[in-house]
Amino acid sequence: MMKIIDTHCHIYPEKIAHKAVDTVEAFYDRLPRDPFDGTAAELVRSGHEAGIGHFVVFSVATTPQQVSSINRFIAREVAAYPGEMTGLGAMHLESDDYERDLQEIEALGLKGVKLHPDIQKFEADEARAMKVYEMCEERMPICIHAGDRRYNFSGPERMARIAENFPHLRLICAHMGGWSVWEQASEILWKYDNILVDCSSSLYWLGPERSKTVIRRYGADRVLFGTDYPFWPQKEEIQDLCGMGLKEEELEKIFWKNAAELYHVEMDGAATPDNAGKTGQQEESKE
Repeated sequence: MMKIIDTHCHIYPEKIAHKAVDTVEAFYDRLPRDPFDGTAAELVRSGHEAGIGHFVVFSVATTPQQVSSINRFIAREVAAYPGEMTGLGAMHLESDDYERDLQEIEALGLKGVKLHPDIQKFEADEARAMKVYEMCEERMPICIHAGDRRYNFSGPERMARIAENFPHLRLICAHMGGWSVWEQASEILWKYDNILVDCSSSLYWLGPERSKTVIRRYGADRVLFGTDYPFWPQKEEIQDLCGMGLKEEELEKIFWKNAAELYHVEMDGAATPDNAGKTGQQEESKE
């Protein structure tokens, strides 16, 4: 039995969840799986059913006026599920006071910052963003959406520039470092020790062999498990990771150890469903 932390979960207030999920799906021209409803309650229900014991949750601010209300919402949801959630705070580059926003994130007990250059429409290495990274470098990690072949807001060269300028910043580049440009991103970003990546919205597209190659290019010490809830079925994401022939110690790091260290999460119990745990053991025995 293996513990699991899902490090990439979007949640929304119940009254707007359906609209928010539909908007994100439309942004990606629809996805090949039916999404969950986007609420924290459904995340915990479906996550527990899949064997996930802890969730890193956040939401993206599309205007600066949303920042404080989103962060207070995330903090309330974390408090409603004690010991089961870690929250990240939203920021927006058009805010008139980054320090105020960061102080509120800290005061609410949130453990990092979530940015999405492609939705928030900013270049990831522009001057305003660099100011945010500078402020966070000694304070908290940043989870940033990375990559999209349709745009160049968050391409791997921009991620590399951030890592070079802020060597002490813990930068989590979502979607294997570059959604839809996964292999190109890994070839550029593997050399930066301060970059971690999560595997959200990646395994389905890459397939087992390419996923394994990309993961090992970064090294299991720098990969986090994430499902991109509510857009992918957690059980399938767990099975896909377990089924690609990674070693047991690699799976442990990816499923929970790296995230526990990054976000200071205490994992008391094992939470992997029988089929996922057995898949990992079977693949391990083949090597």
